[in-house]
Amino acid sequence: MANLDMEQHSSESEEIKKKKHKKRARDKAKKLKQPAMEEEPDHEDGDAEENNALIDEEPKKKKKKNKKRGDTDDGEDEAVAEEEPKKKKKKNKKLQQRGDTNDEEDEVIAEEEEPKKKKKKQRKDAEAKSEEEEKKMEETSIMTNKTFESLSLSDNTYKSIKEMGFARMTQIQAKAIPPLMMGEDVLGAARTGSGKTLAFLIPAVELLYRVKFTPRNGTGVLVICPTRELAIQSYGVAKELLKYHSQTVGKVIGGEKRKTEAEILAKGVNLLVATPGRLLDHLENTNGFIFKNLKFLVMDEADRILEQNFEEDLKKILKLLPKTRQTSLFSATQSAKVEDLARVSLTSPVYIDVDEGRKEVTNEGLEQGYCVVPSAMRLLFLLTFLKRFQGKKKIMVFFSTCKSTKFHAELFRYIKFDCLEIRGGIDQSKRTPTFLQFIKAETGILLCTNVAARGLDFPHVDWIVQYDPPDNPTDYIHRVGRTARGEGAKGKALLVLTPQELKFIQYLKAAKIPVEEHEFEEKKLLDVKPFVENLISENYALKESAKEAYKTYISGYDSHSMKDVFNVHQLNLTEVATSFGFSDPPKVALKIDRGGYRSKREPVNKFKRGRGGGRPGGKSKFERY
Repeated sequence: MANLDMEQHSSESEEIKKKKHKKRARDKAKKLKQPAMEEEPDHEDGDAEENNALIDEEPKKKKKKNKKRGDTDDGEDEAVAEEEPKKKKKKNKKLQQRGDTNDEEDEVIAEEEEPKKKKKKQRKDAEAKSEEEEKKMEETSIMTNKTFESLSLSDNTYKSIKEMGFARMTQIQAKAIPPLMMGEDVLGAARTGSGKTLAFLIPAVELLYRVKFTPRNGTGVLVICPTRELAIQSYGVAKELLKYHSQTVGKVIGGEKRKTEAEILAKGVNLLVATPGRLLDHLENTNGFIFKNLKFLVMDEADRILEQNFEEDLKKILKLLPKTRQTSLFSATQSAKVEDLARVSLTSPVYIDVDEGRKEVTNEGLEQGYCVVPSAMRLLFLLTFLKRFQGKKKIMVFFSTCKSTKFHAELFRYIKFDCLEIRGGIDQSKRTPTFLQFIKAETGILLCTNVAARGLDFPHVDWIVQYDPPDNPTDYIHRVGRTARGEGAKGKALLVLTPQELKFIQYLKAAKIPVEEHEFEEKKLLDVKPFVENLISENYALKESAKEAYKTYISGYDSHSMKDVFNVHQLNLTEVATSFGFSDPPKVALKIDRGGYRSKREPVNKFKRGRGGGRPGGKSKFERY
């Protein structure tokens, strides 16, 4: 038994030695490789005591471990392995403590951040909407974000523009001014109230300034306008632009004293505004008029010039003027005649159309409506409407003929309705003050013909009443263009039609003109029919004026181009007479074309249209304007 025990003990000691030898070999290999901390391999049950002894020794060797890392054994690895989870636990405890203490703060921050995020989102959405709105505004609005300062104008011109209260340019100005200042010819199309006048006058003033024009050089810039009032208006704008310049400005228009104009031209007018007939007269007959140095020709509202049968006058004017010049032609509509004129007068022009692609051809701030009124009640309807707004609103009323305008103005004055009138046949010495008076007026009534339908800028007009319907949708557009002018402006337009004329609305809608029907309320009309008829029958002058108005109204109706809508043979003459204050149709000689029709624009004597039609006294047989 003893021998067995000894053998067992010796075998155990040999096994221990072998294990120690193997352990030393592993330690040497670890020192050579210097591996990262690893867990010690599992030992058999017999190694438990030895392992415990090694673990107990590890705390004593911790200080030496930092100095001699390579001398540590596997016990150190286990100690480090035990310390790592402890450190992690401490860190987690600290983080939990911090989390516990900051939970309330995190909630507060989260609550504060949520509205901030919402605000940021709302702000981004608002910015995106504003950008979209700006794009839409640029597409529909007449204004742009481009300033006059960006044009590099002379100080004197820019100073004048600032004093006039302009900072940003309209679309036609932004597109037309740069090429005009570079000396190019321009064919411009833009709706009424779009700022065409400044679009050609600013380059004109800058041209005169650059070439240092003086009075002795004569006329360097010539602006041709279709009507006297438009010429007066353009002259006023040019005068303001030249306020700080040394160049001179003047106008020659029909109705003014020719001798006075000739004297002014002889002194030298650098920028001249003129109507076609009077201009041609001075070009042919005024000796002191120097125009050989002309640099820039402008034809404003060219379509209207041609409509008024000034085509022959224009051809003569163009032959007399120097061929080497810059030319611009501005028109609200591009007709075949305008295109023909452009081919004759312009050289490789830049074409500018700011209204292309628009959904509506009238101004954005304009409310448009129509009212169907029986012919016999038209006068009562007009009196009721004007009575309602008298002294409160600024109103323009359009008539088809001069005689009709004259009669209604006289009638209104008899019944104490204050009103002004602009039409053909009025002496220019009276017509110009009337024009200027209505410009300055805050409220009032202006009775007029189509002479006031184009280009004229009457500020703050509230209502446009078309008592007599226009000849076509184009005339309608020009008439209603006297209101809602400029950015953000508002205005209203009312078209008065008889039941037989209702088809005209189809033509307006086809021309992209939105109109809504207003209900005609007969009960609300003023009960003044007996009073008006009695007044006219007892007043000889007023009665004669009413007769002339009645006669020219029917002649004008016969001259309408849209025969399917305005058929003179369908008129009830008794009802028409009632609308002019007669109980029965007056006995007058009516001039109606039985076959075909004559255009209302056609002159009686087409060879002498600009000189009064060749009739004694310079009057035409049928004065529409």
